[in-house]
Amino acid sequence: MSSSTTLYGGAQGRRVTIRDLAVAKERGERWPMLTAYDAMTARIFDAAGIPVLLVGDSAAMVVYGHESTLPVTVDDLLPLTAAVVRGSSRALVVADLPFGSYQASPAQALESAGRFMKEAGAHAVKLEGGRRVLPQVEALVSAGVPVMAHLGLTPQSVNTFGGYRVQGRGQAGDELMADAKDLERAGAFSLVLECVPADLAQRVTASLAIPTIGIGAGAATDAQVLVWQDLMGLTPGPARFVKQYADLTGVMDQAVRAFADEVRTGAFPAPEHTYT
Repeated sequence: MSSSTTLYGGAQGRRVTIRDLAVAKERGERWPMLTAYDAMTARIFDAAGIPVLLVGDSAAMVVYGHESTLPVTVDDLLPLTAAVVRGSSRALVVADLPFGSYQASPAQALESAGRFMKEAGAHAVKLEGGRRVLPQVEALVSAGVPVMAHLGLTPQSVNTFGGYRVQGRGQAGDELMADAKDLERAGAFSLVLECVPADLAQRVTASLAIPTIGIGAGAATDAQVLVWQDLMGLTPGPARFVKQYADLTGVMDQAVRAFADEVRTGAFPAPEHTYT
């Protein structure tokens, strides 16, 4: 990445790489990340210049209708990841390793990550946890798989946390800091910080050479990520950290009702929508 090309929206004619993200960190350049689960939205986000797209295990909830991220499987996420890769041409596509696909051993993690890389064309994978997953991170990086780490509120551990709660207060903040440094040493190229106090996220960001990506972690992280359905106003009762930039629920409701009314009254299809 040349010094004159910004990460967000820059016309590169190639995929963003983890090296580009590292250079952006060195330059103090902030950047956005969004989830994506299909080719059409991936194409829109890619054209808008979003440099990193995450095929999140949040698909369990926003695509498959589950109440948490836990039920989604590798086989569920593989076709979604492949679609996002096909729908984009510039963004770095990161695939979430779902619950139960990497915790057992480094070998299991490598098998799961290998499927996302080989079968779906993902450029990196994401996994949750601190010191307990260091062997998995080291094995993946050694095998050539870029790893995005994830600390704080890790949704796959929601049952252990007793719900979706802010993490990292008090002594837990020191533990999170230690985990962050360990993950960097293990080779992670970036770190998601979810639902942690802003001052802690700021200290972690300042202490790491790799970029941090915040979601409910204040404004001091190197990047910010949101689930796209949250950003677009499709999610009822969004979390406090969500800013809704559009009201697609209202737009879609209005369009569907108009379509239904025109079908009922016979106004649609009109002659211009009819073949002779």
